[in-house]
Amino acid sequence: MELTLKDGSKLSLAGAMSAYEAAKQISEGLARAAIVCGIDGQLVSMDTLIDRDCNFEVFTFDSEEGKRVYRHTCSHVLAQAVKNIYPTVQLAIGPAVDNGFYYDFDFKTPINQSDFDKIEAEMKSIIKANLPIKRIVLSREEAEKLIRKSKQIYKTELLADIPEGEEISFYQQGDFIDLCSGPHLTSTGRIKAFKLTSLTGAYWRGSEKNKMLTRIYGTCFEKKSDLEEYIQRLEEAKSRDHNKVGRELGFFMTDENIGQGLPLIMPKGARVIQLMQRFVEDEEQKRGYLLTKTPIMTKNNLFITSGHWDHYKDKMFYIGDEDVDDEILCLRPMTCPLQFTIYKNGLKSYRDLPVRYAETATEFRKEASGEMHGLTRIRQFTLADGHIVCTPDQLEKEFLGCVDLIKYLAGVFGISDDIWYRFSRWDPKNADKYVGSVEEWEKVESTMKTILDDIGINYEEAWGEAAFYGPKLDVQGRNVHGKEDTLFTVQIDFSLAKRFDMIYIDENGEKAVPYIIHRSSIGCYERTLGMLIEKYNGAFPMWLAPEQVRVLSLTDRTVDKAREIKDVLSAAGLRAEADLRSEKLGKKIREAQLEKVPYILVIGDKEAEQGVVSVRHRSEGDLGVMSVDAFVAKALVEVATKVIK
Repeated sequence: MELTLKDGSKLSLAGAMSAYEAAKQISEGLARAAIVCGIDGQLVSMDTLIDRDCNFEVFTFDSEEGKRVYRHTCSHVLAQAVKNIYPTVQLAIGPAVDNGFYYDFDFKTPINQSDFDKIEAEMKSIIKANLPIKRIVLSREEAEKLIRKSKQIYKTELLADIPEGEEISFYQQGDFIDLCSGPHLTSTGRIKAFKLTSLTGAYWRGSEKNKMLTRIYGTCFEKKSDLEEYIQRLEEAKSRDHNKVGRELGFFMTDENIGQGLPLIMPKGARVIQLMQRFVEDEEQKRGYLLTKTPIMTKNNLFITSGHWDHYKDKMFYIGDEDVDDEILCLRPMTCPLQFTIYKNGLKSYRDLPVRYAETATEFRKEASGEMHGLTRIRQFTLADGHIVCTPDQLEKEFLGCVDLIKYLAGVFGISDDIWYRFSRWDPKNADKYVGSVEEWEKVESTMKTILDDIGINYEEAWGEAAFYGPKLDVQGRNVHGKEDTLFTVQIDFSLAKRFDMIYIDENGEKAVPYIIHRSSIGCYERTLGMLIEKYNGAFPMWLAPEQVRVLSLTDRTVDKAREIKDVLSAAGLRAEADLRSEKLGKKIREAQLEKVPYILVIGDKEAEQGVVSVRHRSEGDLGVMSVDAFVAKALVEVATKVIK
């Protein structure tokens, strides 16, 4: 029997043996470190019998495959421990996720994080017992009987979702059995270090129409030192979480009477968004964009034409029932159909193209309650939205212009090193999710790949992540907790121009259908604000800081002078405030530092007499004394050049 290894070399086996024994033939150390293996591209447990020629690959914890299997097994240990402590609990799902795992439970009596100690203690007992983990394959009838006996209602629903003819597997460790496709570690004792990290609510299957379950998150590693390092990073991340820092510094708030996913942007946050918006709109104007302003509400006819009504309706807020009402009004989830309508107002020639429309648009999307977090995922948001209508010959240049704008803005905001690019393609196996033919998708994806390669940016490919009307270049980022999200996007659309009967007259005097580029130059302003709060831990660069300078009076005698200097700074265009309270200077300085104000100017009797100010920077400390004019000149240069410090 012969195994083909990852590097193309061959490994001969004397006879059938487990994947673990086969790994030992390669290296004893590799076998000890092995988490899972791949046989002809399928991940299986290390106790799987190899009895034929195949391609064979071993994965350790250093691989993504190894980490996910390790974490998934730990989620089963969590479920077993919870079931041992709370026998009446209902089990839902427990996958591996980035940096750890979670399991969803339906408890008879609510628990909280104070219960983690006893759950972790039970998990340690299960790990210490080194229970073998065995895969059990059952017929549908046998599986239904087993689940009925366990009285696990959520597993009944999950079983019903498994297509007829597909293999139904369970994994057993001790007396605990869970419906699962696997694979897993070969025993619970392989888990070396773990920690339960948080507890939250999560709707069953992510739908607010379903019951709210209790989700317990955890993480696990092969080494205790790696776990300790991760926990330390997690604590640091929590301290920078925009949901914490943004509230503490007064950038935004939420209120249960207003609703989830509907943040109130407070004066500081509103000022930062205003500064971002002005800068972005001015830059777009320099690059030939035409500003539009379209209604936030529209009849659903537009979205029927675009295809959003069929493909996106569950994410939309609308008024009316299509089976009853003649007119249904939608809060717009995007501006594209509205800007397309503007394009159609008057026949266009090829000489009129490209047409670049941009809009700072308030948009609405019906996000599930369990998905919303701070400013990252919300139901009402402000998007730097835009659409370019162009000829096929102009497509590459216009696409390049969109990417160049994103790169420029990312550099100005200081996040160039925090983003990467993803080529989001369609899923030909689920063609019903998309509009257009296979030939159209293959053509436009080939065109986009050529453009991306010509641009020379590094990108990863993600199948199944395209918009329903075309492929995308997604600009990705992570929050402080490591969760990946799409920040900005550039999409090539080969379909909607036809649906909206958008045409232009080409060089030959014939009607032609243009290409459309959907793009967002800085994404959702609220999400980008959250990202910047985390990036700078609330200490915004001078040009973006909601308050740039705070003037402190040292004594009551210098109150008038401090107020005068504050007025001079404001007149020069700086965002300045004055702290004129009869408080100790140390307290005033500490408060200004806690509020992340870039510059503090202190006015004492000596400074007032000499016509100078004592200057302190939040990170550089005491900068000595200088005239008010000198400070203003220095500050204005820092603002104009958008220095990040």
